[in-house]
Amino acid sequence: MSVDLISKLKSRGLIENITKVKELSKILLEKKIKVYCGFDPTADSLHVGHLLPLICLKRFLKNGHKLFILIGEGTGLIGDPSFKRKERKPNSVSYLNACSKKIENQLFNFFKKDKKFSNFKIVNNLNWYKNLYLLDFLSNIGKSFSVNSMINKEFVKKRIKRVDQGISFSEFSYNILQAYDYLYLHQRKGTVLQIGGSDQWGNISSGINLIKKITKKTVFGLTLPLLVSSNGLKFGKTENGTIWLDSKKTSSYKFYQFWINTSDHNLYDFLRKFTFLKSTEIDDFENKKNFKKYIFLAKKKLAENVTMLVHGKEKCDSAKRITHSIFFDNLEKMTEFDFSQLKQDGLPTVKLSKSDDLQQALVKSGLSSSRGQARNMILSNAVYVNHIKEKNVKYKFFCKDKIFGKYALLRRGKKSYCLLCWK
Repeated sequence: MSVDLISKLKSRGLIENITKVKELSKILLEKKIKVYCGFDPTADSLHVGHLLPLICLKRFLKNGHKLFILIGEGTGLIGDPSFKRKERKPNSVSYLNACSKKIENQLFNFFKKDKKFSNFKIVNNLNWYKNLYLLDFLSNIGKSFSVNSMINKEFVKKRIKRVDQGISFSEFSYNILQAYDYLYLHQRKGTVLQIGGSDQWGNISSGINLIKKITKKTVFGLTLPLLVSSNGLKFGKTENGTIWLDSKKTSSYKFYQFWINTSDHNLYDFLRKFTFLKSTEIDDFENKKNFKKYIFLAKKKLAENVTMLVHGKEKCDSAKRITHSIFFDNLEKMTEFDFSQLKQDGLPTVKLSKSDDLQQALVKSGLSSSRGQARNMILSNAVYVNHIKEKNVKYKFFCKDKIFGKYALLRRGKKSYCLLCWK
């Protein structure tokens, strides 16, 4: 049975801009198409800001369409200037190559469990740029671009107006290169739809226009919303940095916590955008949004579904286990891997020596400013070791306190935690 995929994407809030929507909808109902989306390897991991394009691609894959995901190792040497306030720092060939390999592996893991995985391919634009002749490119492709129209693109206009920064010719040419990527994949792979974030609309439309000029054929473009968090930061960035998809850079526990701490305002929108839950289930949660119990359950559902999607069941279970153990005063079920997640980036962590007592641990952890203050905290029944209240101001740590021989959870009051580690 054919699915009206465009209507489905719209209902989930996954479309910001789209070309020739009626024509594209009709084509998708009649046949399977080839879709492409590109990622420049300017870091060694994708982050949560890349999740919407990936989820949209997964929806196309689930409906039987073929995906080409482009790793922009060639264009990464220049860097996309779209809505950047200043020119990116150049990346070395070796750095981009290393990042490309890691991102390829990340993409493979993200899509490998899909039944239609055979319809998923990764391509690298360095493979066609490294043998490209400059004069041929300028005479065959460059002539199709009007400088007048290029300087009127919003991201270019903003940079030109900045006297202190401006825009280099190399970044100015990025738009042409991405358009050429679309032409190349259309002519050699048959792609007819490009997907990207809303900041890619100018680059995507250039590719559509180039294909029309060169081949006289109509292709399509679709962009997804560019999300900004409630504090005005680009989505996926926090006070402590970016939320990466690589669990070695952002632990699965911290990743889970990022989603469970979603604001009430964004919660139901995020459930529609970032999960594959049925709309009726999400509507049911939203209809009960005045009940705190259901808000918490909806946030838990969001965190579980996105963590499972990115990190798999084992790491999702670990994140859930840690969350329950810490906030519901029960450490018995935590594994050594769970503690390593906390040590990575889940909690403030401090290393102790064998001679450090409880007062010193409070000082080293930053939970108190001095031994005197630490003493008063203990006397006022505000200090817990592994969720057990400790009243002895002269308390020294025993082997029984060291879980797996090296970890202990130190708490001040109800919400201030630190992970203690012994050398």
